[in-house]
Amino acid sequence: MFADQYIDIVQTTIKNAWNEQRDTIHHIASAIPIALQSKHSVYIFGCSHAGILAEEVFYRTGGMAVINPIFFPGFMLNTRPVTMTSKLERVDGLGKILIEENHLKSGDVLLIHSVSGRNNVPVEMAMEAKKIGVTVIAITNVAYSSAVASRHPSGKRLFEVCDYVVDNKGTVGDAAVQITGLAERIGPTSTACGAAILNGIIIETVEQMLQKGTVPPVFMSANLDGGDAHNQKIFEEYGDQIYYN
Repeated sequence: MFADQYIDIVQTTIKNAWNEQRDTIHHIASAIPIALQSKHSVYIFGCSHAGILAEEVFYRTGGMAVINPIFFPGFMLNTRPVTMTSKLERVDGLGKILIEENHLKSGDVLLIHSVSGRNNVPVEMAMEAKKIGVTVIAITNVAYSSAVASRHPSGKRLFEVCDYVVDNKGTVGDAAVQITGLAERIGPTSTACGAAILNGIIIETVEQMLQKGTVPPVFMSANLDGGDAHNQKIFEEYGDQIYYN
């Protein structure tokens, strides 16, 4: 069955992406604790479906409380008409505004998820963030991005302007399964693979913090006894580095 083929592709893609990029992931997992220890902040951004990863890792059970999402209404999937998200992602100047209005500063860390890596806003955000000393991490599809032209005036794609690049190892166009009788491929892999890779990065970050004697700010479920008190303590301790509460 083609659905079985999709599950196999996702599993293989995750394993390949993780195993082939362990050194990069280790360096990323080292950069985040350095930022936190120096009272800097960690942000994550994505447009449209890429923004699902930002929703995946903030304010959730088993996640690090200090991951701050950058949400802009015109880039969210509840935008109507939703086709406007594609148009806004190509507008020059919005990326710079998002960096400025979210008060990113030197020493912070910014993760940007963009599968194609070609559109103006994610590229501009990366470039503007680097100008002010932010460590910028791309989660992207290098094969896909390499096959298309940048829409940014610089001609650069996201993987060409970041400090670290994590490749989700997906196919060009993202959809992975070709079903007989259908011209278009079906079954995008970027969300499933990206979420697995990103959670893996966070787990390795937590492990490194523990090895250095630091208790990581990890949320408990609010539906477990003691969860509310545990989480409130984190908000109090890390209040200067959390911007969504």
